[in-house]
Amino acid sequence: MDLRRRFLDFAHREARGNSPCYEQRAADIADDDTVLALIGQLPTGKQQPNLILAAARVHGATAETYGEFREQLLARWPAIAATAASRRTQTNEAGRSATLLPVFARFPGPLSLIEAGASAGLCLFPDRLSYRYGDVLVDPVDGPAPVRLSCEVSGPAPIPTRPPEVVHRAGVDLNPLDMADARDREWLEALVWPGQHDRIARLRAVAAIAAADPPHLVTGDLTDRIGELVAAAPSDSTVVVFHSAVLTYLPLPARQKFVTTVRELPCHWVSQEGVGILPEFADRLPRDETTAARMVVAVDGEPVAYAGPHGQFLDWFGPA
Repeated sequence: MDLRRRFLDFAHREARGNSPCYEQRAADIADDDTVLALIGQLPTGKQQPNLILAAARVHGATAETYGEFREQLLARWPAIAATAASRRTQTNEAGRSATLLPVFARFPGPLSLIEAGASAGLCLFPDRLSYRYGDVLVDPVDGPAPVRLSCEVSGPAPIPTRPPEVVHRAGVDLNPLDMADARDREWLEALVWPGQHDRIARLRAVAAIAAADPPHLVTGDLTDRIGELVAAAPSDSTVVVFHSAVLTYLPLPARQKFVTTVRELPCHWVSQEGVGILPEFADRLPRDETTAARMVVAVDGEPVAYAGPHGQFLDWFGPA
């Protein structure tokens, strides 16, 4: 895909309906040969629209009009390019816990949660949050949490009465983030799209939970290190390896290697990835026409639901 098309797809398929600012900004960049040429000098993996726009925000390129934004971008491009080269789109969206919770709660507790591509590990605390599924409220055993996630539900989703008990939290990432580090927090906040005030609020709230009780995060390749994390989990717990919007950043052979590895481990496997990221699911998904961005939730390799990229909806098509 050429760079112009990449920014147009981001504008029309991802930002539309989620961030009017980013929708317009990405469309404007797609029509700006000078800016595209600058971005095109970066390695292909560093040309992601969300990465470029987040790096621009870190360095103060935040003007409302495109003309002013463009001036800021060009003037600060060396710093913006350096940040894009050194950082990753580690959008640690705690809202995805809302679409993962019904799956986690199906397993017998207590649980050991192990996240592949954990970023700061903000999805490792589903038991510390409250939820609203339509008219149904789900709170931790000790009462409502400071953070309540809202998720619209369709289909026979198995909404639990309580979050599951989690006794162990671990994860692996190429570059784990530390919520006690101000620069890491700044980067995660920059990855939240303009206008999404609720996402910023919940990011800060869950980041405070992670800073106070850090999960065990290791640095390395997902496939190389996932086995040791599974082996280190408490033997009297149900081990669940999960990932959300992570495999899209791996080439297909690496995805297939990870899937083969995790299937052979003594654990359950929960995936939440974009449609088409795991080709083996293609013939097992409901046939409907939409251009909206969504992910496929699967349990032990069996697709059960579509989910909103930020946990905003859960469309359950699997068994109740």
